Amino acid sequence: MSAQTYLAYDYPLLSVFWSMLLFFLWIMWFVLLFRVIVDIFRDDDMSGWAKAGWLAFTILLPFLGIFVYVIARGKNMGRREISQARAQQEAFDAHIREAAGAQERPSSIDELAKLSDIRARGDITDEEFRRAKELVLTDYGTPSR
Repeated sequence: MSAQTYLAYDYPLLSVFWSMLLFFLWIMWFVLLFRVIVDIFRDDDMSGWAKAGWLAFTILLPFLGIFVYVIARGKNMGRREISQARAQQEAFDAHIREAAGAQERPSSIDELAKLSDIRARGDITDEEFRRAKELVLTDYGTPSR
């Protein structure tokens, strides 16, 4: 056993702090890298060649490319993200309104017409028709009588 074994007390607290800081900065840089790449593809105002140029710059010279992109175009990154979030929320709200509108309750006129048809076929009596009509009119906020 000629190799030296390191124990926990051989690694000082300040070294742990610096190791954790470097690890945190490394993770944050990857987060920033992916946000920049997403922003490059999200921007509709940029031409395809400009997108290809920024993407090549961030891939070939990653640290410099990310920092230059954030300095040059970082101000509008948040605005583009907010506009995309608003567009997604509007699409979601429209979908909910459409789904809720499809399951609307039929109007009292429609229900009364159906009741009248049922009574005309002889499936219910006049007394049952009167009670059902009162229920329909009461459910829709119209007083019975």
